[in-house]
Amino acid sequence: MTDRYAVVGNPIAHSKSPEIHAAFARETGQDLTYERLLAPLDGFLETVTRFRREGGRGLNVTVPFKLEAFALARERSPRAERAGACNTLAWRGTHWFGDNTDGAGLVRDLDVNLGVALAGHDLLVLGAGGAARGILAPLLGAAPRSLTITNRTVNKAEELARVFAALGPIRALAPSALRGTHFDVVLNATSASLAADAPDAPPWPDTIYAGAALAYDLIYGNEPTPFERRAHAHGAVRVSDGFGMLLEQAAESFLVWRGVRPDTAPVYALLRGNRPRSPG
Repeated sequence: MTDRYAVVGNPIAHSKSPEIHAAFARETGQDLTYERLLAPLDGFLETVTRFRREGGRGLNVTVPFKLEAFALARERSPRAERAGACNTLAWRGTHWFGDNTDGAGLVRDLDVNLGVALAGHDLLVLGAGGAARGILAPLLGAAPRSLTITNRTVNKAEELARVFAALGPIRALAPSALRGTHFDVVLNATSASLAADAPDAPPWPDTIYAGAALAYDLIYGNEPTPFERRAHAHGAVRVSDGFGMLLEQAAESFLVWRGVRPDTAPVYALLRGNRPRSPG
């Protein structure tokens, strides 16, 4: 029988994961289907249970269910344990195995696809929510000179800095303390609009982008995101959205499920079309 996989979330209609995994399956000769599952906000467990009862073998998990996926997994990878969240579930005979491929996907996109060195450089992460938590350990594993977290509510950033302190040179700064600082890579891990004309303007100064080798938005879109536009306007040398991260974390999930890692480059070209790899 053809193996069944899916992405579960709410909302979910916008997800490009089915197209990505269909392309991966063709490339690697794997016999599988992949679909979108819309789970009610209070119905994640019921949705996953029904999916498994119908023969489902694995899931990608997106907002807002990554914490529930972590709680559901009876067995977890070390990177899922560090992140405190799961974006990948794989059925292991009697239970769900949980993993988190977000950080690995981000670092691979930065390193392999964009050619941006992290070792010995200064990184800034905007935001201290679940997206930030999922990427901190892999970023610190790349041996940066420093990693700074900033957040509108600074105590959340301080808590993350404490949690990950043993993994490398990490600190938290209030947005107001960023004026006059310089970073080589600025990563947006918030979901809020960063457009210049947004009613809820970002709390950090625009000077953080000046001279940055790369400003990277974990969010992706068919057009440059508000963060990309703002960073480019204020001096970032290069900007990129997170579509490459989406592809790379999907390839990591595919490896967990199928034991083979697809080549992402042809899939990027197929699905992205004329959207530049790194406008700027």
